Amino acid sequence: MRDVRMRGFAQRMDVEEVERLLRARLAQVGPDGGSGAPLGAEPVPLLEAAGRVLAEAVEAGVDVPGFDRSAMDGYAVRGEDTFGATDYGPLTLDVVGESYPGRPFDGTVAPGQAVRIMTGAPVPQGADAVVMAEVCQEKQGRVEVRDAVSPRKHVGPAGEDIRCGDLVLREGRRLRPQDVGLLASIGVPSVACVRRPRVRLLVTGDELVRPGEAPGGARIADSNSPMLRALIGRDGGEVSVEHLPDRRERIRAALEAPGADVILVSGGSSVGQEDHAPGLVAELGSLDFHGVAMRPSSPAGGGRVGEAHVFLLPGNPVSCLCAYEFFAGPSIRTLGGRAWRWPHARVRLPLLRKISSQVGRTDYVRVGIEGGKVVPIATSGASILSSTVRAAGAVIVPRELEGMAEGVQVEVLLYGGVDELDLPAVSGAENAG
Repeated sequence: MRDVRMRGFAQRMDVEEVERLLRARLAQVGPDGGSGAPLGAEPVPLLEAAGRVLAEAVEAGVDVPGFDRSAMDGYAVRGEDTFGATDYGPLTLDVVGESYPGRPFDGTVAPGQAVRIMTGAPVPQGADAVVMAEVCQEKQGRVEVRDAVSPRKHVGPAGEDIRCGDLVLREGRRLRPQDVGLLASIGVPSVACVRRPRVRLLVTGDELVRPGEAPGGARIADSNSPMLRALIGRDGGEVSVEHLPDRRERIRAALEAPGADVILVSGGSSVGQEDHAPGLVAELGSLDFHGVAMRPSSPAGGGRVGEAHVFLLPGNPVSCLCAYEFFAGPSIRTLGGRAWRWPHARVRLPLLRKISSQVGRTDYVRVGIEGGKVVPIATSGASILSSTVRAAGAVIVPRELEGMAEGVQVEVLLYGGVDELDLPAVSGAENAG
């Protein structure tokens, strides 16, 4: 490998080339290093399963509900016993008991009888319909019925929601709150989910103070690790963080340590004298790319050390964010069984001012939204993290364009939700996650 320190990059890979490389590499990942699957499965308790990705399909082992149940408050009856009942000619039935949810009537409804019943309660044996309380009047153990009901009227049959043997959730589904509720309804105590990728975040730099400590003098705060921790959590990874000085042997040891599926190196990835990580990745494994035709994040790199996928993220905060979103984030999501695509809500809106770019380079442009139009934020500084806070999102300018003209419709990858935008009407709004 050519040592780029203090020399610069002789050439840079296109973003699309890097993405193809990563996707091909991830296609070979399996539970034991095999192919065609994400990381292996692990059992996850039901109450912790929301947000996890199913590793196996789930079939129902029971009917839901497991019994015929009342859809109304009223009286469980034999439907034929009510035929001919009207307001002017009510029919009278003997009330022989009651059925409540969890406390069913223990008996059989005979001809001429009724059981007082509440919504959701089991319909007693012998009864086949429920007459609503509104058309009934109970007096001294008997009920007058003023409306006829046909058999099965106001009765939810056993298995109305789910039948035993039904496929209820498919492999690869990311579980939503209602999915967990459904699993509870069929009595599932735990489910097999794709293991979360183990991500080791190495934050390098002699100049850094820990998050929460006040910067001073020549020291600056580490703002990357809090941002990256949140992004890794969003993408389903489990993260551990190590802060390291710019010492080759310390970085080497952290790269060689076992137990990580993904290693992110924040800082020390460019061409400076103290940028040790690229050379170490090449020495310990393979450095598959280093230097990308994009702005910001040009010094981004990646490769493998042992079984771990390694991503070199520039130390400048916006470059770090950009490199993560393009390369590390999709890889972490894919390993965990999620979609490669960016998990951002999106809107299509016209540009208020043009965006200038350069053919052959992919640009990540921070933008605001004003009056329903997209406004590029006037800064190119990769260290200006506040620009991402002022921004509503980002526009990606592909490498084949030299810019985007005023008035053209562009897709904005939103940092927040569509509902956070002050728009009278959002055309083309969607959620990509």
